[in-house]
Amino acid sequence: MKNKKIDYASAGVDIAAADQAKEKIKILARSTFNESVLSEIGAFGGFFKPDLKGFKEPVFISSTDGVGTKLKIAFMTGKHNTVGEDLVNHCINDILVHGARPLFFLDYIATGKLEPEIVAQIVEGLARGCKNAGMALIGGETAEMPDFYTQGEYDLAGFIVGMLEQGEIINGQSILPGDVAIGLPSMGLHTNGYSLARKVIFEIGGKKAEDYVPELGATIGEALLATHRSYLKPVMSALETNMIKGMAHITGGGIPGNLNRVLPDNINAVIEKRAWIPLPIFDYIMKMGSIAEEDMYPAFNMGIGFILVVGPEEADKICDILRRGGENPYIIGKITKGQKKVILKD
Repeated sequence: MKNKKIDYASAGVDIAAADQAKEKIKILARSTFNESVLSEIGAFGGFFKPDLKGFKEPVFISSTDGVGTKLKIAFMTGKHNTVGEDLVNHCINDILVHGARPLFFLDYIATGKLEPEIVAQIVEGLARGCKNAGMALIGGETAEMPDFYTQGEYDLAGFIVGMLEQGEIINGQSILPGDVAIGLPSMGLHTNGYSLARKVIFEIGGKKAEDYVPELGATIGEALLATHRSYLKPVMSALETNMIKGMAHITGGGIPGNLNRVLPDNINAVIEKRAWIPLPIFDYIMKMGSIAEEDMYPAFNMGIGFILVVGPEEADKICDILRRGGENPYIIGKITKGQKKVILKD
């Protein structure tokens, strides 16, 4: 008996679908290009010629991240055009804390069976986030890996490169006792805490993504897919004052696990939890899961997505600039002597 003919398609890899996806990606990615992009999507690498005019000692800064189990909500709802923007904005904020402006972005999408329409939705979000930031999506990888991922699921990661002047790097080392912490609001969970949120809402609470919750003013799926914000534009305006001493992007670990990363060794930050009102989604999760409030803050951003630290005499001016940029800043705490800890105060 002759062996059955084997080819790549019979092994689960659809080259035609990959080519179709690439064509859709090219169109979306090209919409983010600027004069610094010297290559097309599909080359072995992306070429980017930075504009170095005005820089004395330019420094490149890079970062990489993923969306985590927020992707599970996209799978549940069939809505895939926001997680790409989540990813871009997360990466932007990570380099923004050091004062960098983003230059270009690359993505990695891996799935068991490549669905060109789903890939196009993901890249739609990536392109939207890049365009909003004036950043180019210059390349990436779409990998079809049969038997590796559950049917209908995928993973998503991003890689960002930005630039700033060496003398303008913000690292928190100038933070002093008496300085003030300014918080900027989040739009929801952003891209962290989803493993706990899913367990509470779907396993313990027995809810479905399509269930409407009056106190949230949205379905469960809509509330959990709320976009991870980019703070680029308002924060860049504040940076022009040269008054910002330190910044933190509130991601995994919440305020305690992120603000401490920019504190000098002999400094504490005392955060007043009552300085802002957490979004309804956090109260909903806390009550449904019977979670103690002190356990919520290390898991979620609790309504604060980004923190700036400034001198006390500059706080009002920075808040005014942020408000003119459409922000709603809160004075959420003060800096004291200590041991590089964040203290949450009722």
